[in-house]
Amino acid sequence: MGIIKAVTGAVGGALADQWLDAFEAYDMGPSTVFTYGAPIRNDKRSSNTKGTSDYITDGSKIHVGPNQFMMLLDGGRVVDYTAEEGYYTVDMKTQPSLFNGDFGDAIKESFERIKFGGGTPTKQQVFYINLQEIKNIKFGTANPLNYFDDFYNAELFLRTFGDYSIRITDPLKFFREVVPRNANKVDIDEIDDQFYSEFMTALQSTMNKMSADGFRISHVSSRGQELSDYMSQALDEKWMDLRGFEIVSVGITSISYDDESKELINMRNKGAMLGDPSVREGYVQGSIARGLEAAGSNEGGATGAFIGMGMGMQNAGSYMAGVSQVNQQQMQAQQQAQQQAQSQQVQGQAGGWKCTECGTSNSGKFCTNCGAKAPEVSASKFCSNCGTKLGEGAKFCTECGTKL
Repeated sequence: MGIIKAVTGAVGGALADQWLDAFEAYDMGPSTVFTYGAPIRNDKRSSNTKGTSDYITDGSKIHVGPNQFMMLLDGGRVVDYTAEEGYYTVDMKTQPSLFNGDFGDAIKESFERIKFGGGTPTKQQVFYINLQEIKNIKFGTANPLNYFDDFYNAELFLRTFGDYSIRITDPLKFFREVVPRNANKVDIDEIDDQFYSEFMTALQSTMNKMSADGFRISHVSSRGQELSDYMSQALDEKWMDLRGFEIVSVGITSISYDDESKELINMRNKGAMLGDPSVREGYVQGSIARGLEAAGSNEGGATGAFIGMGMGMQNAGSYMAGVSQVNQQQMQAQQQAQQQAQSQQVQGQAGGWKCTECGTSNSGKFCTNCGAKAPEVSASKFCSNCGTKLGEGAKFCTECGTKL
């Protein structure tokens, strides 16, 4: 028992005119991974009006749509299959034709392992497996995942939620290892429990790998491609070998931290801000301003409050003055460093020259882009072409561009 190719491409309404019994996939939605072949009964001329799909007559036709893998079963064993869209004829006298499609010969090994599966000897069935990317498979961490962040130099803990997608790469292996026996239709949500725990274990391994590669914890949610690659490395070999499908993409929709991690992150960020002397000085001046404002609004009288504040300032004044002085010194040092860098940049530009061949700015004797030699410095005080007064050491006229 096998199938032979009848017609490729769509036939439309002529299907019922030409063939008596025909089958196609029943209700294959975006989350459907496996479904049965249902008789086409849209036309009154179809001879299959009993509603049974357990017997397929010789000469019946089977329609295979895009991204569908069709299996023909006889007595519970797979006797033929195709991954090529089109129309096929059931022929009880032929051997399996095995239309591999894009899978090549790699899938034949799975066929050899599965074709002798047991079952009812009088039952012929057509089943389909969805080869499209199966999307929006949800995941979430019930317990926080640990993540060591080099930036914070601490072990942090996060909860993450998102979704991932898979693609079936070996439909025969998927049928044998994942699809429940005697099932007629399976959605991904019905079988997700079989490998969900493995996915979450791999997610923790992926977090450890991203941590070791130096990704900051706050960047994890924006690194979807890297996350998918890591998850593929952690799971694909196992899932492809055991179940015949692979990870396509992983997306994180939200990340939250536990209370201790939040406190540590906030403390570290505040410390980083106070490392800037201008921020520290603003904080000091703001503290003084807030003290004066509080003193002025004191219900017991502003005079007494200012006297108390003065006594407090006298005690802490030397400390505040010292902090402010350090801040001012560091700010001045930063400004001087910036001015020096700018001055060196200007001097470098003033002492350079522009190549007349390619227009590249240079400072050496030869152009760094095309290798042209720098022009000789002119000893003349005026341009020989337009009479413009030249600066000391000029190599070309700034008015007309004449090379000196």
